[in-house]
Amino acid sequence: MGKVKVKKQSRFIDMTAMSDVTVLLLTFFMLTSTFVQKEPITVNTPASVSEVKVPEQNTVTILVDKDGKIFLAMDNPDELERTAELVASHYNITFTPEQKNAIRRLTSFGVPIRELPAYLDKTVEKQDTYMQEQLKVPNNPHIGIPNQESEEPAAEGSNTIDPKNEFKIWIDSATKGKAIGAVKLAIKADKTTDYQVVKKVISDLRDLHKNEYLLVTNLRTASSN
Repeated sequence: MGKVKVKKQSRFIDMTAMSDVTVLLLTFFMLTSTFVQKEPITVNTPASVSEVKVPEQNTVTILVDKDGKIFLAMDNPDELERTAELVASHYNITFTPEQKNAIRRLTSFGVPIRELPAYLDKTVEKQDTYMQEQLKVPNNPHIGIPNQESEEPAAEGSNTIDPKNEFKIWIDSATKGKAIGAVKLAIKADKTTDYQVVKKVISDLRDLHKNEYLLVTNLRTASSN
């Protein structure tokens, strides 16, 4: 008896539906994802059990590195430009149109206000190189937003912010004209930062009547105990 030959048939799987689902998922994640902002310094935050998330919008993040240098990050380019111009007006500094555009591209920054124009004139790559080189210099006055106080006490009853404390002026300018709570403040300090440095930052905020702020930490896990 002869063998029965089974006719081979090619199998075709229509992947159109799967491709559509893949494209939809990619589009969804691209539209809903928040890109991590580049920071000029590495901050290893302490661990805690808090699961409260820092708001992704209208937030001023105060970065404090292990050496006590202060940097700021703002998520809204319009507000950053407005804030920078207000701060500059305290020191009779004006920005060129090119510098204003450079301000809007900043994700975070930390230089004294009088050195900010020269910093803005650099390309993004040269800004990164400059920052990394300057961070290697101990006690470098050219890096970090100053928050010192003048030796002479302010006049009694004066509401003027000490011009040497640029950090206060930045925070005051960022929240000026805004409803209470409209701008969130978050402190992100390195776990090795001296407590007195963080205490001074908090004290400056309290002087400005900014008593609501978030402390950025890592979620404590069983392995971190």
